[in-house]
Amino acid sequence: MLIQMIPEIGHFALILALLMALVQALMPLAGAATRRPLWMAYARPMAAGQFGFVLLAFLCLSASYLLDDFSVANVANNSNSLLPWYYKVSAVWGNHEGSMLLWILMLAGWSFAVACFSRDLPEAMLARVLGIMGLISIGFLAFILITSNPFERLLPNVPGDGADLNPLLQDFGLIIHPPTLYMGYVGFSVVFAFAIAALLGGRLDAAWTRWARPWTNIAWAFLTVGIALGSWWAYYELGWGGWWFWDPVENASLLPWLAGTALIHSLAVTEKRGAFKSWTVLLAISTFSLSLLGTFLVRSGVLTSVHAFANDPSRGFFILMLLGVTVGLSLLVFALRAPRVSHAVGFNWLSRDALLLINNILLIIMTVTVLLGTVYPLLLDALGMGKISVGPPYFNALFVPLTVVLCLFMGLGPVSRWKRMATGELWRRLALAGLAALVIGILAPLLYGGEWNLWVSLGLVSALWLVLPILRDLYDKSRKTGLRRLSLAYWGMVLGHLGVAVTIVGVAVVSNYSVERNVRLAPGDSVQVAGYEFAMTDLQARRGPNFLADTATFEVRREGATRSFTMAPEKRLYLARGMPMTQVALRPGLFRDLYVAMGEDLEDGSWAIRIQYKPFVRWLWLGGLLMAAGGVLAVADRRYRRRRATAPAGKEALA
Repeated sequence: MLIQMIPEIGHFALILALLMALVQALMPLAGAATRRPLWMAYARPMAAGQFGFVLLAFLCLSASYLLDDFSVANVANNSNSLLPWYYKVSAVWGNHEGSMLLWILMLAGWSFAVACFSRDLPEAMLARVLGIMGLISIGFLAFILITSNPFERLLPNVPGDGADLNPLLQDFGLIIHPPTLYMGYVGFSVVFAFAIAALLGGRLDAAWTRWARPWTNIAWAFLTVGIALGSWWAYYELGWGGWWFWDPVENASLLPWLAGTALIHSLAVTEKRGAFKSWTVLLAISTFSLSLLGTFLVRSGVLTSVHAFANDPSRGFFILMLLGVTVGLSLLVFALRAPRVSHAVGFNWLSRDALLLINNILLIIMTVTVLLGTVYPLLLDALGMGKISVGPPYFNALFVPLTVVLCLFMGLGPVSRWKRMATGELWRRLALAGLAALVIGILAPLLYGGEWNLWVSLGLVSALWLVLPILRDLYDKSRKTGLRRLSLAYWGMVLGHLGVAVTIVGVAVVSNYSVERNVRLAPGDSVQVAGYEFAMTDLQARRGPNFLADTATFEVRREGATRSFTMAPEKRLYLARGMPMTQVALRPGLFRDLYVAMGEDLEDGSWAIRIQYKPFVRWLWLGGLLMAAGGVLAVADRRYRRRRATAPAGKEALA
């Protein structure tokens, strides 16, 4: 009997979570405004209770999937009795309703984490932060209960089996990519809440940025890994061999990442120098707003994408209203409070302050560029002004030059000084590094098969310009103080910039030196691609747990080598949906990937085969991991482990 009531228990848990979110939002905010400690004390237990009930609801939906309860519409539409158990678990968030429940679970989890790990914050500040996060939870809990109930029943017409999970999503990527990406998306709600709380409290000085920076870095690290995982998943799952398609939903995750990158650097300036106070708050608002915009684009039904959940447009209108209210109210608070609490801090235009400001401006220009290319076609269509398509040519033509200019200033930043710096000193630090980057970047492509490429050289020069000045700075610091005395935040910066350089090298090389052949092969045939011989030796049919597959076996040997290795791509037919899928065969390596995908059966015993040679493609995702590691390492810096931030006297000691 209890098992049959699991969906009702989950639904009731969401209702209780909404009630707790109401208390979490209203009581602490009112208590902070009226200075009533008892009301403010509601913040922590309500955040914990809300997280507990949302977690219970999530576990109930997971149990419905694992128990094959096809009386639940969500389970019947996205699972099947033949589906392996691990895909049943990931199918929980492989649909609109379940992914929204995961989104809300992440939001409740971030609130609970702030309640647990921010005990040294002034009570009023913590009350405001958790109260604002409670307001966000109210909106999304109301959304899921009103428009997207994951526990809706199909009684009495219960199907005998489910429709199965989309074969595109029956992959390890679904297990790890959405949770990681959502942790980044939702994590920016914390810095948003800190920024609005600081505005409401009347103080925009260094303390709120010191409290917010660790949360921001962690959220940015999760989003970085999530984007990298999404690129990796698309690369091997879709069968095209591409790593970024400028798909609108891909762009939706890139937008908050770009704004979040600017926010991280702006927080550093505000904490260190007390500058960019209003700019930092505006970036915090913009970054979380772009996260909400991404949620709207994916779930509104306005996009056609392999990544999107095309649903009832009324759901999209609800999220659009949430976005409008969040952005509108936060900008209203900013307009009313920022002029009263912000103060200008001077700096010379040849200083780290100025260079970081220029970097921020460039990152925002890049953000606006991607935003316009993504949203403008949708606006034209909505206004009945026709349909246009904005694709890679637009994004590459604008984004690539901006990235090169950004790298120029990124290379200057780590070796510059705060407030002001002599031109001669900066020249002495950078002249040798700049010359070496130019020479190596121009000559290195000649070593790659003797083929010189302008774009590869430009990418290598940009990457070396990021790395060599940092190496010079490390050398100078090791002579003065020793490397052991450098802070973890500094090492995090080094890793982050190194990750950007590694990614740029990967993008430049794989985009210009890839080799692709589309061939017709049957068992016994072979073909030469990029110095490798691919010989099809066998073709067999096999049955999987919920699919039928044709598997081709290739013996692959490099020219001049005596040893060979096997690659086995598949063409699958998933039984429940009757949907064909390509299962790519990969031979990964640090400096190249070999990529084999089966196309169509040509009915004479031969198959259409796509074979690709992808040099340095792994550097794309290695760079993302290095960037994320840099963000996490910066959080471990000792100044964020202090028991209490030093705060000046004030009615709330908001430091």
